[in-house]
Amino acid sequence: MCTLPPENLQIEAAQSWLARARSSLLLARQAPQQGVFLEDLAFQAQQAAEKAIKAAYLRLGLAFRYTHDLEELLAGLEGTGCTIPAAVRESITLTRFAVEARYPSPAEPLSPDELQEAIHLAQTVLEWASQVISSQV
Repeated sequence: MCTLPPENLQIEAAQSWLARARSSLLLARQAPQQGVFLEDLAFQAQQAAEKAIKAAYLRLGLAFRYTHDLEELLAGLEGTGCTIPAAVRESITLTRFAVEARYPSPAEPLSPDELQEAIHLAQTVLEWASQVISSQV
């Protein structure tokens, strides 16, 4: 897992970020209404994963760069000795929803199955971050 400094650093901040991650995941799970693009819901899944990873940073007393790149964020944690499970590492594919998927594009629209996969990946990251935060309390 990850090694926590001896002090209880920024637990409240980490829990606040985790609450925001949960909120983003709830938004991603909403049944799409007419006029709502699946890509916009996938963006919320990406945001859930990003906020959960940043919550882990805060719990560990680490600073993070404000970036949407999940691979960079996870690599930063690994650089401090955290072990990132393979299932969490798979979430780096969500980075594409951080920017490109939010704007008009000639690319194929996102399928419902792709959205469900994005939600699943975000849920996996959120569960992992919750463990990092709670196991260190």
